[in-house]
Formats: sequence, C-alpha cells, structure tokens
Amino acid sequence: MTSKRPTRLDYCQYLLVSQINYTITNYADHTRNEMSHDAINRYLRDDRLTSRLVWENVRTQIAPSSHGYVVFDDTVLDKNFSHKIEMVRLQYSGNAHGLIKGIGLVNCVYVNPETGQYWVIDYRIYDPERDGKTKLDHVQDMLNQIVDHKLLPFHAVLMDTWYATIDLMLFIDSLQKTYCCPLKDNRQVDDSGGQAPYQRVDSLAWNDHDLAHGKILKIKGFPKTTKVKLFRVAVSTHRTDWVVTNDLTQDSLHATQEVCGMRWIIAQFHREIKQITGIEQNQCLKERIQRNHIACAMLVWIRLTDLARKTQQTVYRIKHRLLDGDLCQQLNNPTVTMRFA
Repeated sequence: MTSKRPTRLDYCQYLLVSQINYTITNYADHTRNEMSHDAINRYLRDDRLTSRLVWENVRTQIAPSSHGYVVFDDTVLDKNFSHKIEMVRLQYSGNAHGLIKGIGLVNCVYVNPETGQYWVIDYRIYDPERDGKTKLDHVQDMLNQIVDHKLLPFHAVLMDTWYATIDLMLFIDSLQKTYCCPLKDNRQVDDSGGQAPYQRVDSLAWNDHDLAHGKILKIKGFPKTTKVKLFRVAVSTHRTDWVVTNDLTQDSLHATQEVCGMRWIIAQFHREIKQITGIEQNQCLKERIQRNHIACAMLVWIRLTDLARKTQQTVYRIKHRLLDGDLCQQLNNPTVTMRFA
C-alpha cells in the first residue's frame, strides 16, 4: 500500500498535538500506516521552509504600538547527544551555564508594553560555516527587515550584554531608534568629559542624583560627540546591571528598570517554544531537515499563542488539554485495567 505524502500542515499538526515524543518514528507509528517514516523524512528533506513564514503567519495577529519594543536574544537547541547532526557546533548555553553542542538560534520578538503581549516576528539560524554571518550580522539583517519591509512601529531595541557592541549600537542610532542594553563590567567609559582616563564601568563613582537620574558619558571607541546615558540597576543583592541607552532624555531609574524588565520576555518565549513544540527534539542528521523542523516549530508556537490570547489561557493549558479526551476515553474504556492481588 502506498503511504500518504505528508504536508507542512500535517507535520505542524503532529508537533502541535504530540506531548513528549516529537521524533519522525513516533509520528509514523501513530498514523495508522498512512504515512511511512521514509515519506515523512522525504517531506522534511525536500521542502524549503524559511524564517519568512514566521512573518507571513504572525503579521495579522500583532497589535502594534508606537511604544513597542523589539527584543533580540539567542538560544541554543541542545543536541549534546547528537554530535553528527549538521549545523551542530560547540557554543555557550545560558541554561547549561557552559558550553554544549547545539544549534544556535537568534530570535526577534515584538512586545506591546501596553498589553504585555508579544510575538516572534523573525529568527535566524547561527551557522557561520555555511553563510559566514555572525549573530550580530543576523540582528542587523532582522532590524533592516523590520524598518524597511515589515514597517512595524517601535520605540526601542532591547538586547543582552553580548549584543552591546559599538557597531550595532551605532547602527541602531543611525536608524534613529533607541536602544537599551546592559554593558559588561569591564567596559571602558568616561564620565569626566575627557578630563580623566577611561575606566571600567563598574569602577565609576555614583552620587544620589546619578543613581536616581543616570549619568551621561562616552563609551570608548564611540565617535567623540556620541554620548549615552548610563543607569546603575540593582538586579539583586549579588548583581548589578550597567544599563546604557542613547536616549539622553531618559531621566528615571524606575522607568529604565521597567524597560529592562521587557527584555526578559524573550526568555519566556525560549522556554515556551522548547517545552511545547519539540523544537529541540528532532534527531535527523541533515541540515535541511533541521531547518524545516525549526520553522514548523515556530509556526506551532505562533498558533498556540494566538489561541492562548483569544481564550485567555496559557499555552501550557491549551497544550495539555489535548490530553483530556484521551483521559476520558481511558477512564471509560481503559486499555490497561487496574487490578489488586
């Protein structure tokens, strides 16, 4: 009997409903012989899904805001036990707090601060051996897409310390957009107007006015006339962030803390997409299959979050409720019956 040829919709539906096992073998085993493992593998090998699909599927869901934020950060899809998968490379994982073998994703999330809602609008796979691009190149490409093609209104770009480079910050400045990001403790800055040598940002002196309203300074390597506003943000008793912005009118530590809080939304996105879509769990070796699987996982997250907003539920609740029918069926007509000795 000839097996059915799977489609993008079929594969996304599988990722949406599956709860634990997201492998091709598991998919084939649950199609009642309608699709073979080889047919599913051929589909994933031959299709060519790109990040453009994310925008095509999410654009009508977005509630734009002139006060919106564009947030960039990367995550690693853990492939530590699958070293022969193409695109897998050794890289730092924040979750693992160390180096692991995995596939790097640079993601872009749009946040509406008035509603607290957020949407993934773009992503890039970090694969420098094939495209020669750094993570910073990917961020710049995505920013250009937002400004030139997506035409989404936004107030500021939020990003992590790793992205707070001279080139990227000046590029955002050239777009006439605001950025807000923390600096590394050893970043060289000058708050003396050129009267004293550069010093580490964590060695600056702060008075009460500076703590409440920030201080204007120059970062080493920036053009002579380019100044920024720095805030000392106490994250906890053991951690201080040195948050910098090119918005020199920003005058409030409290407002800066609120903006920084928006940056953690992308961490929530990373947690959700890993827990509810199986984005890490495809073990096929070929690059194209991995790329298509990642694209389908993104589309599944978009669908689940849209349902969550419309029904005022969490994505986890919607995902887990898919098991309710099976549980009812097993209670009424159990496949395995309980028995006492």
